Amino acid sequence: MAEHYDVLIVGGGIAGLSLASALAGKCTVALVEAEQELAYHASSRSARQLIPSYGPPVVQELTVRTLELIAARDSELPTPVLTPRSFMLIGSEADVAAEASGSMQTITHAEALELCPALVPDAFVAAGLDTGSFGCDALLLLADHRQRAVAAGLDIFTGARVHSAQRLGSGWEVGAGTEAFLATVLVNAAGAWADELAVISGVEKLGLQPYRRTAAIAAVERSLPEQSPMVAAADNTYYFRREGSDVLISPSEHVSSRPEDARPRPGDVERLIERLNQVTTFGITAVRRAWTGLRTEAADGVPVAGFDAEAPGFYWLAGQGGYGFQTSSAMAELAAEQILAGAGSGSLAGASPESRTSQALAATRWSIRR
Repeated sequence: MAEHYDVLIVGGGIAGLSLASALAGKCTVALVEAEQELAYHASSRSARQLIPSYGPPVVQELTVRTLELIAARDSELPTPVLTPRSFMLIGSEADVAAEASGSMQTITHAEALELCPALVPDAFVAAGLDTGSFGCDALLLLADHRQRAVAAGLDIFTGARVHSAQRLGSGWEVGAGTEAFLATVLVNAAGAWADELAVISGVEKLGLQPYRRTAAIAAVERSLPEQSPMVAAADNTYYFRREGSDVLISPSEHVSSRPEDARPRPGDVERLIERLNQVTTFGITAVRRAWTGLRTEAADGVPVAGFDAEAPGFYWLAGQGGYGFQTSSAMAELAAEQILAGAGSGSLAGASPESRTSQALAATRWSIRR
């Protein structure tokens, strides 16, 4: 017999868990995840940095609000999710000027070298610094969302890939793994598989495209100073940051992919190490581990959040690109507000007041198929 919920969330990454947390105690919620564990794909492969100057204006606004919401929660936690860690952009004057935005400020070549002495002076000409950037304990944030949601009644089903979904009366009938569900609202937070879920549900795809992004933890001869900023090349060829006595590195690739459990391709990390050993002096000696995640984007680069205009009760929460963690709390705030208001699906009890995120982004594309 099918279990009935007000909201069924498909996807157990940061998008799905943060929404479950935002809805906690306000309606009945279940979350289904195809893998045997939550946050298995992109959410466990994050760079763990929240950068207000990173991304298009919409994403920057979402990041500022996410930082506010996480900071407010941090005051209640024994260990904070956020740790101040600046973000520095380096490269040619033209590249830095093109990429710098928001709260990033131009700094001198000498100031950049003082902040990151491991940089080879000839490796860059110009630099910009975002001092409002934060390191993010992604695992702690995910655990906190899960704990709060479960305490408020969230039911979680792992190893439950959705195999059927259809509109039935005023709601949705969904089959996932060996379970059956009836839900007033079906939330598509399936990440790289979001378009595939739409097809299963009889909903037109949005053309969301997954892209590869590889990273690795590398052992080095000389550790970066504790207060070193995260450093990224303005031409998007690499970034790195301190990870204890090691360094986290990435080639910043943006290569299209099918939805999959992505793995590093031969040569990607090796070429990156060769490059970083040319532009820095920390001296990479070995790779401790490497991984590849998928960042899924809409054609316009704007995250997708809203009810599908052609499929009542079908809510998209996808296309966060590489901004999943840094937009997650604001996106969840907006999504919870819209879902509780029942736009397009029949009202759910306990509608919340209009969020700051919704107010700030009222002129931006949030409706689906506009």
